[in-house]
Amino acid sequence: MRRRRQENRWIHRWSRWLVAGIAAVGTLGTGYLTITKLMGGGACPTEGCERVLSSPWGTVFGLPLTLFGCLAYGTMLVMALAPLLINADQNKPLRQKLETWTWPLMFMLAAAMMVFSAYLMTVLAFELKAFCPYCVGSALFALSMFLIILLGNRWEDLGQLAFMGFIVGVLTLTSTLAIYAPIGAGDSPSSTVAGQVGPPITTASGPAEIALAKHLKDSGAVMYAAWWCPHCHDQKQLFGAEATEALNLVECAEDGQNSQVDLCRSKPEITGFPTWEINGEFYSGTQSLARLAELSGYSGPKDFRR
Repeated sequence: MRRRRQENRWIHRWSRWLVAGIAAVGTLGTGYLTITKLMGGGACPTEGCERVLSSPWGTVFGLPLTLFGCLAYGTMLVMALAPLLINADQNKPLRQKLETWTWPLMFMLAAAMMVFSAYLMTVLAFELKAFCPYCVGSALFALSMFLIILLGNRWEDLGQLAFMGFIVGVLTLTSTLAIYAPIGAGDSPSSTVAGQVGPPITTASGPAEIALAKHLKDSGAVMYAAWWCPHCHDQKQLFGAEATEALNLVECAEDGQNSQVDLCRSKPEITGFPTWEINGEFYSGTQSLARLAELSGYSGPKDFRR
């Protein structure tokens, strides 16, 4: 019995420091990924990691998912350290008040992060079918923080704690499914062709966009893309739904609809998506419609909407 009490005292004494350490590493990792993503650089050590972070699941409200992860880890770090930075001898009531308030907040945040990470692991395994070391590491961090917080505090009412965790889990899962619902909506239920497709094109095309798309196709221009690539979706959004249908698109993802992965691999000039092949030259990245018109020698109307 005495040994068990000593173990409890140890985990209670060091739990906040352990959580703070994990949160600090998570903040640095996600912060690094966010900065490199916003600057347009490649931060991932593996192709699978780059594929995950460049997929529709890697962006929330137009911002990198890693940014929200960085904010979550940073918030956890602040809450874990806040009471520890108060001198107990000089201001014991304030330190106790911070501990009382931050423990349930830390528990709810850790529960939300764990549920969200579990959802992303499911997407990783069954949708993207890729290995992302950053994603797996973040999921393990979230699980570790949740367990440390659960075991590292003397909770007075475990029933209330379980109910609180259940509510947070349900809200997190519901919100996550709602945020990523447009991705699933991109899969047409009426389509008989197997394979993944990206999110739906929500912009309308004008006469200029349609004319440019037809000119690009007639001149032999090709857009090499992948269904999971957000930049490819951005390019299609510039054209609009009607004009996109007129483009000569080549799907380069193995699990994409009408995939032509062998054709894509036969062209070493394709180093990222989208890549345009126009008059024998290759252009990587999202291109403005004016730029595509110039490169292809288009002479039609140029009053593009975007």
